[in-house]
Amino acid sequence: MATLLHIDSSVLPGEASSSRSVTAAFRKAWEEQNPQGTVIYRDLAANPVPHITADAWSAGYAAPSQRTPEQSAAFAAREKLIEELERADAVLIGAPMYNYAIPSTLKAWLDNVLLLGRTAGETPSAQGTPVIVVASRGGSYAPGTPREGYEFVQNYLEAVFTGTLGLDLDFIVPELTMAPRNPAMSELVPLYEASRRRAFEDATTKAKELAERLAA
Repeated sequence: MATLLHIDSSVLPGEASSSRSVTAAFRKAWEEQNPQGTVIYRDLAANPVPHITADAWSAGYAAPSQRTPEQSAAFAAREKLIEELERADAVLIGAPMYNYAIPSTLKAWLDNVLLLGRTAGETPSAQGTPVIVVASRGGSYAPGTPREGYEFVQNYLEAVFTGTLGLDLDFIVPELTMAPRNPAMSELVPLYEASRRRAFEDATTKAKELAERLAA
C-alpha cells in the first residue's frame, strides 16, 4: 500500500490555517481511496526539526566510521528525515507564505533532507516522487498582479523540488486569504471565496487521482 508523507508548517492551528485546511482535505480524500495505506505526518510548527548545523552538514560528506560522536548524533536526526522522504510514494506539504517566503521551519526541513550524492545530484534517491504543495498566501502574487515580483515561494520550491530533488511537483494555491479579515481587501472577498473553493476541489481531485495512479 502507498505511503504519504504529510508535512504542515503553518503556525496557525486547524481551520484557522488555510494551508492546513486544504492539506487536511487532500489527506481525507487520499485515505478514502487508500484506506490500507500509511501516512507519515510531521507538524513542523508543533515539532520543529533542528536547523542544519556544522556537524549535521559535514557528517553527510564523511564516511560513518570517520564521523565524530557529535557528527553521528546530528546526522542520525537528519537521516530519519531523509528516509521518510525516500519511503514516501507521495508527498503533501502545506507551505504558507510568510513575508514573501516559506516558513523557516519548512526551510529547516529542506536543509536537512537535501544531501548531495543521495537526495540531490545526478540520480536523486526520491526522483520522480509526486509532491503536492499547498502554497497559501494572504494576497495574490500571480503573473500580472502588482506584487508578482514578490513571489518567492513557488519559484523557490520549483528550484528545490524539481531542479534539485527531482520530484514531480504540483501546486494548489489558495490566495487572498486575508481578504475576509482586512477591511481594505473587502472588495476581494468574492475572489478569495472562489480561490478557496478551487483549492478544496483541487485537493480532493488530485488526491483521488494520485491514489488511483499509485494503486494501478
